Amino acid sequence: MTNDAHARPSGDAPEPLYDPKVATPSHAERARTMVRGITTGTLCTVALDPPGHPYGSFVTLAFDAGEPVFLISELAEHTRNLRKDRRASLVVAEDGAGDPLANGRVTLLGECAPEPGDDGSARTAFLAAHPSAEYYCDFKDFSFWRMTLHSLRYIGGYGRMSWVAKDDWLQAEADPLADAAAGILEHMNADHADALVAYCHAFSKATEIEEATMTQVDRYGFEMSAITAEGPRPVRLAFPQPVTTAEQTRKALVEMLQQARAKLGRP
Repeated sequence: MTNDAHARPSGDAPEPLYDPKVATPSHAERARTMVRGITTGTLCTVALDPPGHPYGSFVTLAFDAGEPVFLISELAEHTRNLRKDRRASLVVAEDGAGDPLANGRVTLLGECAPEPGDDGSARTAFLAAHPSAEYYCDFKDFSFWRMTLHSLRYIGGYGRMSWVAKDDWLQAEADPLADAAAGILEHMNADHADALVAYCHAFSKATEIEEATMTQVDRYGFEMSAITAEGPRPVRLAFPQPVTTAEQTRKALVEMLQQARAKLGRP
């Protein structure tokens, strides 16, 4: 079940200021985007001593076609545990300022097993993420392991969470704007604050606001925090068509601003 509580009214929650059906990334896409640059996590295995207890280890990792891969030593406690019981979970978390519970994280559940050879895609993916591991990856006590996934839990901060189907995760791709997003947000908030207000006035129910901040942008659209009399409220708007580059995003935002001004009767 997908839960985006911020986008749907619940109980006494106010009605959203935008169409909740607006195009938005799936949770699988959001999760794949989040983990694309993360190279560490917490691997939880079933302990041998004391038997049956969850045992968490800090590990370095990479993703190979969506599956986590590791380079681990036979001396590690988690390796000893996996030799006995292959069941494991992996927590990969976003690092950011402010409230850590507002950041994204993914918990992946599955079974871990050694890769059959040392020259496969797991090695390639891991060394691309951790080039310094090349000097010890061929030591006899080290080997590459892969987690075969069973299920995943995505939490994108408060009110955004769901179980993600394995096939959806494996087929999803990271958002093409992920690396450019920070620059786009900085530019829009610093240089085009008036455009953000115009977008809200023209395309949402936030028609009385005088201040808005762009908080997220992706291939399908962007999100803003509109400052209302009751406090900040989210507004999400879709691009006229999906974009894949910063330049396409710029053109889409200019087009939307022209439409907004025409709708509002402004030059």
